[in-house]
Amino acid sequence: MNNAELTARSLARVWNPCTQMQDHEWLPLVPIRRAEGVWLEDFDGRRYLDAVSSWWTNLFGHRHPHIVERLKAQLDVLDHVIFAGFTHEPAVRLAEKLCAIAPAGLARVFYADIGSAAVEVALKMSHHYWRNLGQPQKTRFIALTGGYHGETLGALAVGGTGLYRDAYAPLLMQPIHVRSPDCCPMVEDGRAPGESWEDYSRRAFRHMEQALERHAGEVAAVIVEPLVQAATGMRMYHPVYLKLLRQACDRHGVHLIADEIAVGFGRSGRMFACDWAGIAPDFMCLSKGLTGGTLPLACVLTTDAVYRAFYDDYATYKAFLHSHSYTGNPLACAAALATLEIFEQQDWLAHNRRNGQLMWNAVADLSRHPQVAEIRQQGMILAIELARNPERRQAYPAEQRRGLRVYRHGLERGVLLRPLGNVIYFMPPYVIDIEEIAQMAAAAIEGIQQATRD
Repeated sequence: MNNAELTARSLARVWNPCTQMQDHEWLPLVPIRRAEGVWLEDFDGRRYLDAVSSWWTNLFGHRHPHIVERLKAQLDVLDHVIFAGFTHEPAVRLAEKLCAIAPAGLARVFYADIGSAAVEVALKMSHHYWRNLGQPQKTRFIALTGGYHGETLGALAVGGTGLYRDAYAPLLMQPIHVRSPDCCPMVEDGRAPGESWEDYSRRAFRHMEQALERHAGEVAAVIVEPLVQAATGMRMYHPVYLKLLRQACDRHGVHLIADEIAVGFGRSGRMFACDWAGIAPDFMCLSKGLTGGTLPLACVLTTDAVYRAFYDDYATYKAFLHSHSYTGNPLACAAALATLEIFEQQDWLAHNRRNGQLMWNAVADLSRHPQVAEIRQQGMILAIELARNPERRQAYPAEQRRGLRVYRHGLERGVLLRPLGNVIYFMPPYVIDIEEIAQMAAAAIEGIQQATRD
């Protein structure tokens, strides 16, 4: 087997996600044979540094020996079992561990299989809670512009990114979209020169307060990505917004759903992004890094108060009748347990703070580049936004695909840098070392210089 053979077979039968397949008439697929640590390797022996953690899932490197060992041991005992009316030790132990490290008050775990499904669970559970309490009119949700919560219809509906959403608008429920607190200076009427992230986030909160004052009676929940709106270009805001939001949701009798799918498990610099604000949501959605990037698994953590609203005689029909065939899969739960055990082996959050500083230092000179609008960072997420004219807030036209030019250069240099439009970002596995950070940064800098020459 070689690259050309597998590529031809793939293009003959496989439809890749988030892809205009016609691009692959001129943009080669990258067939991967094996992976280890931060490295992916193709069939011709060429290696690529996985600077995006394979869509933000991988925490401790590919094929981490501890996770592999736990998976093999679990496979010798139990592969899968129906989770309705049954239970098993990996799911129970994982729920116990998650509740122990989650923000205070999150005491119940409902399993799903992917991040979008976790969002669907949270949305349905919130509305159903209010219905069980005699408030069936609370059927709407408030979400932020620029948000992204997944591709299934409910999750897509509460997203605010038109690129993913617009084609399916006739199929979607209509949430109340509130202006994002995104602190990027490229945003229209965004953060002013000299204005701090905190001050701007406080100022931006007035839009959310107004929406809650106007619509709280019909709203079940507010859903947000805490601190980082990932898919829309790693847009970031200050933790004070979460504090204000928690207080406002309490005042107005509305749930708070925290979509920590992309930012949970240390990505933000703390175990969960909500920890930066010292708040606990009513629902917290988790996936991606939950299994260390090995198997699909997701869950929603919620409170005993929510759980009790569904706990009643069968004849009341208050039960939460949501299910997935692979709910609580033992193999996935074993991988998640192994991932949490790795967190216990050393202070990974301190380690990530050091790596985050190294990442910043490696690209800091780009802040003087005339086509770099901003370099922003939250923990192990660093984003570099390109613009035709940052001072006038003129973005590059999407059809110029400047970010794709950086991606192609990165592959030539052995680094996987999959951009978000004109935003180049790093979200590498936590085990990346200083030499690998330097290689990642050099590929990005060279790519940006080439992509902005004309």
